Amino acid sequence: QVQLTESGGALVPAGGSLKLSCAHSGRNYSPFLMAWFRQAPGKEREFVAAIGWDSAATDYTDSVKGRFTVSRDNAKNTLSLQMNSLYPVDTAVYYCAGQDSFYSQDRARDPRSYPYWGQGTQVTVST
Repeated sequence: QVQLTESGGALVPAGGSLKLSCAHSGRNYSPFLMAWFRQAPGKEREFVAAIGWDSAATDYTDSVKGRFTVSRDNAKNTLSLQMNSLYPVDTAVYYCAGQDSFYSQDRARDPRSYPYWGQGTQVTVST
């Protein structure tokens, strides 16, 4: 059974930076397609970023382009999200997700396509 565990959430001031990590366990290879989603209070879960198996394909929602960077280390079974220039609107619970399909943009952005989810980590950006 694949298990995903996020870490790194914290309270940071506006303009600050934070790096989230997601550790995978349960088998000896990482999900092929991995992503970050987030959910703010009272809002639906939204796509943030995704990365394919070989890191050649990445995708970001428009609001984080140029500020966030997704990366993965398959040897260490980890997924990361470097977040810079954070705004209060970035405040949310951030979730790591994985699936055993190869990258396509439609699939990467659809939360319903992911069978594996972490429990989430809280990111709060103060004004």
